[in-house]
Amino acid sequence: MKVHIIMGSKSDQHVGEKIIDTLEKFGVDYRLDIASAHRTPERVKELVENSDADVFIGVAGLSAALPGVMASHTTKPVIGVPVSGKVNLDAILSIVQMPPGIPVAAVGLDRGENAALLAIEILSLKYEELKEKLREYREEMKRKIIGEQNVRS
Repeated sequence: MKVHIIMGSKSDQHVGEKIIDTLEKFGVDYRLDIASAHRTPERVKELVENSDADVFIGVAGLSAALPGVMASHTTKPVIGVPVSGKVNLDAILSIVQMPPGIPVAAVGLDRGENAALLAIEILSLKYEELKEKLREYREEMKRKIIGEQNVRS
């Protein structure tokens, strides 16, 4: 089981780290590359077409074309993470508003952890051991919320 993360630039590293932290917590293998949909389109194509990943995550800001370009070169799931910047809405809409036939799943602005969790959920369809880890993760979240409620009585 493997997730291939492609970031549009090094400046997206703060989002990439959230993805990596979450994947490592679940024991999911990953590969991380930097490639731009506009400046290195041939590299994006090569990375996607030659990847052995089960799921892709594309991290990009500004025009955020990267996840869509990745999806155009594979039939495997692609999750897009818009990165915050000067014009947040453009990045979000670029990922959410894909044309018919080339879907990209989208998570919220800078939500690398949600992209990783969505990738893990997809992988859990094939890898049974991830289902139990996801159940445990959600139970841990529930316990934290219940604990926070008991802080003030």
